[in-house]
Amino acid sequence: MHSVTVEIPDDEYWRRQIKCQYACPVYTDARGYVRAIARGDFESAYLIARGPNPLASICGRVCGAPCEAACRRGAVDQAVSIRALKRFVTERFGPESFTQETLKPISLLQRVLSHRHQRECSGLEEVASLRERLHLSGGGGVGRKVAIVGSGPAGLACAHDLALLGYRPVVYEMEPVPAGMLAVGIPEYRLPRDLIRAEVEVIEALGVEFVCNTQVGRDVTLARLRAEHEATVIAVGAKRSRKIPIPGGDGPGVLGGVEFLRDVALNNRSPASTLHQLGGRVVVIGGGNVAYDVSRTVIRQVGYDVSRSVLRQAQVREVHLCCLESVDEMPADDVEILEGHEEGVLLHPSRGPVELVRDASGRLTGGRFKKCLRVFDENRRFAPQFDESDVITLDADTVIWAIGQQPDLSFIDPAGDVRLTERGLIDCDADTLRTTAADVFVAGDIAYGPRLLIDAVASGKKCARVIHSHLSGQRLETSSTLVHLNLPDYEREQDYEKLPRTGIPTVAAADRRSDQRVTVERGYDERLAVTEACRCLDCGVNTIFDSQKCILCGGCADVCPELCLQLVSSDRLEGGDELAALLRTRYGEGADLSEASAIIKDEEKCIRCALCEQRCPVGAITMERVQFSSCWTAGAEPAAAQR
Repeated sequence: MHSVTVEIPDDEYWRRQIKCQYACPVYTDARGYVRAIARGDFESAYLIARGPNPLASICGRVCGAPCEAACRRGAVDQAVSIRALKRFVTERFGPESFTQETLKPISLLQRVLSHRHQRECSGLEEVASLRERLHLSGGGGVGRKVAIVGSGPAGLACAHDLALLGYRPVVYEMEPVPAGMLAVGIPEYRLPRDLIRAEVEVIEALGVEFVCNTQVGRDVTLARLRAEHEATVIAVGAKRSRKIPIPGGDGPGVLGGVEFLRDVALNNRSPASTLHQLGGRVVVIGGGNVAYDVSRTVIRQVGYDVSRSVLRQAQVREVHLCCLESVDEMPADDVEILEGHEEGVLLHPSRGPVELVRDASGRLTGGRFKKCLRVFDENRRFAPQFDESDVITLDADTVIWAIGQQPDLSFIDPAGDVRLTERGLIDCDADTLRTTAADVFVAGDIAYGPRLLIDAVASGKKCARVIHSHLSGQRLETSSTLVHLNLPDYEREQDYEKLPRTGIPTVAAADRRSDQRVTVERGYDERLAVTEACRCLDCGVNTIFDSQKCILCGGCADVCPELCLQLVSSDRLEGGDELAALLRTRYGEGADLSEASAIIKDEEKCIRCALCEQRCPVGAITMERVQFSSCWTAGAEPAAAQR
């Protein structure tokens, strides 16, 4: 008979079972707020979501949702719609729900900080524990100034946490509005601008200063910022579009996707603006979310322009999107592809650009694209192969590149102490976020390359802690507690395991194409939100087996609807030295393990229905909720030496 590999549960094992929280870069207890919604406690749900995440309301709209990708319910049918549930509670209790009462932002923060003690599973990103510890030890920033270059998600999160720690962050932003790419790179139909303003106002209420229309390197030097602040954070993000050098690629009619989105967001109608160059046929090159942002924005922008008497440019008849990847390989979210199709984006997968075609006057007339046979090699390295004989031509007045972005680091002196790598990026330690200069740190995309919005938030929060250690001389340590709480009356909602995923209501495609401001998703109402939340498997609850009581009747395995329990002989178990030591302790040295039995469980299949507990005739099975708290403490020793 085949062997079975098992794992002996420890504290880390139980944390990993809450897969949504474990997958979140800021360790948000998604299970906690989803289950709070299921029982109708919407305010607690919001406070749980906001605890580790200063941009919870924004993430409720545009987060890449690694929690959903990890959700155990996805192995049963479809993942719980966690992001949409976050939006449901932020709309009711987040800053976007505020009136004009001036004390509201501070009131929100007070509620978030005080609610930490009521949470079942709190992680290290909960800044409340660090703030409390610093208050007790007399630490904190006591008004020391820190410059932050860039007000995107990393810069905002860093400023938020530094302010809570008592520092005076000053955020320098090149755009006329704060929030960086959140404000100028994400279309308004996905992320309303009043929501961004509300989120930023909460951070401002902490004492954070925003200096907009100020580009480092043009309006102020990096050297001056360093001289006027005790530490400087570079969090500029990647705001320049990448392009591939191909024949015909230089000249009019070729735009960068990031630059186009910025012009639309700021309503930039200068003579050089990309908004005056679209024409009637547009081809977008790229297969990610940004490519769809660009394509869908083009459709809306023209619908908006032709409705205004002063702007009668020819309406775009077609928007084509070409990408190297097949539909299954495309990095764009499935919902982006579906909604883009609904709105009229014409997709050409597995196509790579050969050249852009121009007439005798140099005017762009189209693009030629060859068939891509594969994008990656056997080792998943980027190594596209093409069929050179399979080439199509698409007519085009405009081609927009959306194949990636890169930062603008021209403000850094190559001869200075902030060194650059051979690739022209900042030489930094991605783990510590330190650069080669003792007082300069990095956060977000500039530290580790493009990732999700929530990764940038996590990076900004981490950077705040690193700076605090650097400036205060306090070494940050961690402490954790974990307990199991017996749930003798545990039960679930009726037929929760049969509920299909609740679709997120959206505006009809015909109604959303005419204006950038028409939000595509309507979001859940209370009935839909509670229904969807009830689908959560509540992975913080676990079946615990008492081997002293178990009579090995197998009734638990027989009643399990997901067949996740097995009764096997102990000699079939494999689990390394730890398992061997446990078996020796249990049965003695040299015991015949074929005569001993064990119950093993497949955690991936378990739906926490408690039927095994109810079936057990001797009470050997209990349903227990894991509760843990991880927090930062401030040590007395100085921080580690600089790089």
